[in-house]
Amino acid sequence: MFREMLRKRQELPREACIEILKKEPRGVLSVLGDDDYPYGMPINHYYCEEDGKIYFHGGRMGHKIDAMRRHDKVSYCVYDSGYRRDGEWALNISSVIVFGRIEFVEDREKVYEIARLLSYKFTDDEEYIRRELEHAGPRTLMFALVPEHMTGKLVNES
Repeated sequence: MFREMLRKRQELPREACIEILKKEPRGVLSVLGDDDYPYGMPINHYYCEEDGKIYFHGGRMGHKIDAMRRHDKVSYCVYDSGYRRDGEWALNISSVIVFGRIEFVEDREKVYEIARLLSYKFTDDEEYIRRELEHAGPRTLMFALVPEHMTGKLVNES
């Protein structure tokens, strides 16, 4: 069903893919939008080691939500900031692409738990996190990408 990577020497092991998902704060989520046009948007995420899902949050309505309710298959691309080897101009970038299905999180305790964990990717200010959860939590929609296929790759831009 899913294609194999053509450049096998550039393929990252699953563990490296998961590390990128855990470390990097955001990526691009792509859905099948209006009139079947692809719709990709930058979004932050939380990778949960316990269940292997990638969690996102957002408002309760809009283009992305309508698209995911209509068609639950999505892809998500995350890449790191890269590095340069000594004496080289080219950047080496690791990326991960995850294909899977979206499920909406109905359990409000889980929504608050994941929102708190996601917040730690950006700040450790407990008072700020508490205020944000108190203020925005009741109207936050949480959804999860349940991975069906994941590939990672290290590319040299030269």
